[in-house]
Amino acid sequence: QVQLVESGGGLVQAGGSLRLSCAASGRSFSSYAMGWFRQAPGKERESVSTINRSGISTYYADSVKGRFTISRDNAQNTVYLQMDSLRPEDTADYYCAAGLSEFQLIRGRGNYWGAGTRVTVSS
Repeated sequence: QVQLVESGGGLVQAGGSLRLSCAASGRSFSSYAMGWFRQAPGKERESVSTINRSGISTYYADSVKGRFTISRDNAQNTVYLQMDSLRPEDTADYYCAAGLSEFQLIRGRGNYWGAGTRVTVSS
């Protein structure tokens, strides 16, 4: 079992930055690929970014490429999402997930999910 707790969400003006954190407890954090997802009101959940077990391989949705950076610290059992140049369309609930592979996470197939943290970007 892996428990995931997100933090770092909040209200920010367009152009600003936020750093989301996802702390994992349980066993074998480094055995899982990790990902960030978001769901805006009235929209389906979408994959934002993923990172493999070692942190070497990453994926970004086109909508966030060049603005968001995913990273992980396996010693601290934490994955981060640095969000810069935020736009109103980034407003959503953000979730982290642990999965067996980046391939599965990109397709929304996470094994464990956090409860989410809300990000609101004002124009």
